[in-house]
Amino acid sequence: MFKIFIIEDDKQLVNLLKEHLHKFGYDTKSVEKFDAVRGEFEKFEPHLVLLDVNLPKYDGYYWCRQIRSVSTCPILFISAREGKMDQVMALENGADDYITKPFDYEIVTAKINSHLRRAYGTYASGNNERTTSVEGLILDVERLRLTLNEQEIDLSHTEAKILDELMKKVERVVSRDRLLEKIWDDQAFVDDNTLNVYVTRVRKKLAALSIDDALQTIRGQGYRLAPNWRHM
Repeated sequence: MFKIFIIEDDKQLVNLLKEHLHKFGYDTKSVEKFDAVRGEFEKFEPHLVLLDVNLPKYDGYYWCRQIRSVSTCPILFISAREGKMDQVMALENGADDYITKPFDYEIVTAKINSHLRRAYGTYASGNNERTTSVEGLILDVERLRLTLNEQEIDLSHTEAKILDELMKKVERVVSRDRLLEKIWDDQAFVDDNTLNVYVTRVRKKLAALSIDDALQTIRGQGYRLAPNWRHM
């Protein structure tokens, strides 16, 4: 049974979400102490988080960073804020998706199902772990880990999706439309700025492995991964 952790201070909304998610067999828990969100998260060990922006004590962006420091589980923001910068900030702080209020509960459920499939589908299907390797750079798609010369760095699900596509087509241009299609599939929240944010995050992860300028922007076409680390 998948476990969903709800970080939301609107009790009526929390009860409605729980009621709806229980119909689909999810185990749910809502936060009790808004100054101890990370502790409750670690104790519950959820598979996915629903997180509001406006919260008592600290905002959702803060708690998103806190959760990201200990987990790569999918984090979906649910917020009444509709501004582009609010959505960008959510992504930059580690979120996987952003749903604006008021929302359709069926859409929320579909998004939850989609993210859970991406994050844990390998466990349900019993497939072996899958890795992609280019010139010594190894991407463990299931463990969300990137390795080079015994150095390792953790990735988010979306970062892993982007790198997987680029590494499988190394030195070839991958269009922006292809990356959007690959990453979000049936997700409604898709725009150019969203992809820009994630590509920036991927570049930072590569830089942490001392890989610079390998992820190239091909103006008007898309992106290309050039293995300039092969002689490292």
